[in-house]
Amino acid sequence: MPQGDIPHLLIYVIPGFILLMLVEALSYRFAPRANEAGYTAKDTATSLAMGAGCLLADSLWNVPLAAVLVFLSEATPVHWEPVWWTWPLVLLVQDLTCYWQHRCHHAVRILWASHVVHHSSRQFNFSTALRQTWTAVAVNFFYLPMIVLGVPLRMLIACGALSLVYQFWIHTERIGRLPRPVEFVLNTPSHHRVHHASNGRYLDRNFGCILIVWDRLFGTFEPETEPCVYGLTKNIDTFNPVRVAFHEYAALARDLHAAQDWRTRTSYLLRGPGFGRSEHLSELRSIHEVPTAATSSPKHGFPANAPKLLTRPDSRNRGAGSRQ
Repeated sequence: MPQGDIPHLLIYVIPGFILLMLVEALSYRFAPRANEAGYTAKDTATSLAMGAGCLLADSLWNVPLAAVLVFLSEATPVHWEPVWWTWPLVLLVQDLTCYWQHRCHHAVRILWASHVVHHSSRQFNFSTALRQTWTAVAVNFFYLPMIVLGVPLRMLIACGALSLVYQFWIHTERIGRLPRPVEFVLNTPSHHRVHHASNGRYLDRNFGCILIVWDRLFGTFEPETEPCVYGLTKNIDTFNPVRVAFHEYAALARDLHAAQDWRTRTSYLLRGPGFGRSEHLSELRSIHEVPTAATSSPKHGFPANAPKLLTRPDSRNRGAGSRQ
């Protein structure tokens, strides 16, 4: 989403984020539960460093981006008025766009190289919500059609900020399932735990931002039915923020360098993170690949079919492809 003014809007809620993190950390201290990872000092420090770096990087990315967005906003012949009924409509369309940009970031490797940062923690708590990429510039382009169709830029920014604030509280193990009507419509901690899990059946599921109904409509919904194992299918074993931010770009560069032709290079960039099954795959490629008995290659042990963006997922390929 366009984020030009979001750091300024979020400045008011950051103290609340920190307070909630402290409350959650204390809850683990005084009311521990089995099978909950809680907080660790190094992981939390890395998540906070990634969040701070994201704010700094966004402030740099948004200088040229703001000029483009303002130009498009002023050039479009259609202009929506920010009245009472357009606000919920814009929020609804923004949330649908958020679903698709999130799903694309799991299905296209060059986009996954940015988004993998958010999934690199083995903990799942409020600090994980702050573990954000430093290269989020591609996210904004998914929202260009809304601007061209006349949605005021500040309306879109405000709805994007609301979406970000909403998504903070769903990064927790401390909240169980909510009443059934809430779980049916909204993205909840239970649904988002599934999204962050590296269990085979949970991979590439529950992409919704505020609403979970998009996942139900487009066939990517998965309920929480077994304990979640967080992180990547092969973890990167580092707390260095720079390595966390750029490790997948480095792996992608190695694969591009090793590719024998431009068709393969293009596939590495634009196909799913599971593309490529040569014996010389980069070590980090296995982050995104989970072999299954039904789809594995006997020789290499990698899934034989990568997930397709517009194909309805089913049980045969849930273990293949990206791990976001």
